[in-house]
Amino acid sequence: MTEKRLKRDLSSTAPSQGMVLVFTGEGKGKTTAALGTVVRALGQGLRVFVCFFMKGEYPYGERNILRKLPGVTSISFGQEEFVNPSNLRAEEISQAQQALAASREAMLSGKYDLLVLDEINVAAAFKLISPEDIIQLIKDKPKYLELILTGRKADSRVIEMADLVTEMLKIKHPYDRGIEGHKGIEY
Repeated sequence: MTEKRLKRDLSSTAPSQGMVLVFTGEGKGKTTAALGTVVRALGQGLRVFVCFFMKGEYPYGERNILRKLPGVTSISFGQEEFVNPSNLRAEEISQAQQALAASREAMLSGKYDLLVLDEINVAAAFKLISPEDIIQLIKDKPKYLELILTGRKADSRVIEMADLVTEMLKIKHPYDRGIEGHKGIEY
């Protein structure tokens, strides 16, 4: 890349064509990758919206810091306990629907350059929302907007529509040995 082109690329704060990025798979790092992109976007002056699906008022470290950063709007929906896909509760479905509605509103508001919809793929896989809801979000995405969708079990149609898909592959995880999540690493 020439120095002139690099300067031009770095001087622009809003992309002309936003992409759809999907971080999926059974391995750790999906939310971490998305939030790393948030930090990068903030460093370039972009405006960011983060919606956490299925993550209630549990003390997640990422939510604590995002609420303090200028240029970021973050909201969380869900219950404190984990969702059991075999026994969905009405309030879990309601929270996911509210997260979807808030995400759609933010996406279409023109206020943001980057949207991160954390765990939206799992919400669809668990049938809290439908994969068609995600597909419609992608279809309705403003041209300039960057959209990141995280979570295991991304629907094959979402993967097909995405511009970038990264699958996190679990090789080894401490959970497999009965080691609980560490504060600041897992939450």
